[in-house]
Amino acid sequence: MQIIADLHIHSGYARACSPQLTIENIDIWAKKKGIDVISVADFTHPGRFKEMKEVLVDQGNGLYKVKGSNIGTQFIMGTEVSCIYRHRDKTRRLHLCLFLSSIEKVAEFNKGLTSRGGKLKSDGRPILGMSAKDILKLVMEIDTVGFVVPAHIWTPWFAIFGSKSGYDSMEECFEELTSEIKAVETGLSSDPPMNWQWSALEAL
Repeated sequence: MQIIADLHIHSGYARACSPQLTIENIDIWAKKKGIDVISVADFTHPGRFKEMKEVLVDQGNGLYKVKGSNIGTQFIMGTEVSCIYRHRDKTRRLHLCLFLSSIEKVAEFNKGLTSRGGKLKSDGRPILGMSAKDILKLVMEIDTVGFVVPAHIWTPWFAIFGSKSGYDSMEECFEELTSEIKAVETGLSSDPPMNWQWSALEAL
């Protein structure tokens, strides 16, 4: 069975993104584009979270659909965060895509970020002072089936392997939790076959 998915999008709560990116509009346009599963996007933002609770209904399998819609688009609880922090005597800047199994788990995660100083109202893609490893830890603590995907991994800025503020290896970033990273987003800078040329990424 082939599933076409878009797991990295944004909403009107993210900077420089259209206010037309409501969940109901995404439902309509995902169908027109042939997308079966799509990220709800920006679930850390209070405005988006309120919208999610109002318009989505749980399908019982970790996916949601718009109430009253017969379109069939399935929504996964996904978002992106921006991490800026010091590690190994360098300033690190990288983006992570996060996925959780339910709105309830999202509420717990957002509470965890807020308790750690996260200012979630500032942007749909919040800037956090937490390390990538600590974000992964929080996801694992809250949701046993939640997962983290390093975003657009070769982008010079804001990527795990970015030349400006990234790392030289996955292990340098996530240390003993590296095995918990099961996938990466290649982004527009590369494609999967290019990444598989590096043995460290062969399993992803």
